[in-house]
Amino acid sequence: MARPRAVVTGGAGFLGSHLSERLLHEGYSVLCLDDFSTGSPANVAHLAEAGPFRLVRANVTDFVHVVGDVDVVLHFASPASPVDYLRMPIETLKVGSIGTLHTLGLAKEKGARFLLASTSEAYGDPQVHPQPETYWGHVNPVGPRGVYDEAKRFAEAMTMAYRRAQGVDTAIVRIFNTHGPRMRPDDGRAVPTFIRQALSGGPITVAGDGSQTRSIQYVDDLVDGCLRLLHSREAGPVNIGNPCEVSMAELALLVRELVGSASLLEYVPRPEDDPTVRRPDISLARSVLGWEPRVDLADGLRRTIDWFRGELGADPAPARAV
Repeated sequence: MARPRAVVTGGAGFLGSHLSERLLHEGYSVLCLDDFSTGSPANVAHLAEAGPFRLVRANVTDFVHVVGDVDVVLHFASPASPVDYLRMPIETLKVGSIGTLHTLGLAKEKGARFLLASTSEAYGDPQVHPQPETYWGHVNPVGPRGVYDEAKRFAEAMTMAYRRAQGVDTAIVRIFNTHGPRMRPDDGRAVPTFIRQALSGGPITVAGDGSQTRSIQYVDDLVDGCLRLLHSREAGPVNIGNPCEVSMAELALLVRELVGSASLLEYVPRPEDDPTVRRPDISLARSVLGWEPRVDLADGLRRTIDWFRGELGADPAPARAV
């Protein structure tokens, strides 16, 4: 019996590589499309040993053409950290709009189920807490972060339009902050930044007064939630995130403790439109997918720290003067 076939855009990125690996283990053949603007072939170099896997360098905003049958399309191509989408604002908007159009067209052509990777940033700086999927959000469309927020909100609207008007079998996952192996140390997000700084012994830079919160999940939990949604009949959006809410100052102190570092905390200016709170209401994921996170914050951070320690070859150093 032939294996089902998955197309994963952004498949050489942090999340895409983990999804590709899990799909191979579940019996899929995987075609990974990536332009390597933020992903890397190194993230998927080991996957040819796990099953039928093919990596193609492609920019989904140019075109998407795939020969042969396709059973599922997972659209995960997009810069996802502020460092990246502020450096590539137009590319970010294009992959959320034109890239989504092209990948939905592929799903329609092949009769495939389509999974869109959306984001908790669709809620902006929320005025409802925690955030249920029914909340429409509080986003500044003309602020610097708007290029990412609105690209994903447009992608959601496009996905629902194809579902309603074209009959495409679609699903939307709203992903909350996720960490784990294969994150870039310099990608600008809190967890890799704090770990890298703690391992170096330099100051850990916390934005603002550190009271703003995030809800952080380990990548294995995220992949499990995405694939449960993919294999369901649900359309979403569905929040996939860990409701364990932590302030940035608390997170920095926890990372420092787990690393065993003497780094000092240094407070730096807070970015424009930085959300004050973030916490998912996962009632829907629990009820329709039977999903909830299993890896607690400290355990997940230990796993991520171990990976970074191997990548950076670093041991915690004494703190530098601040």
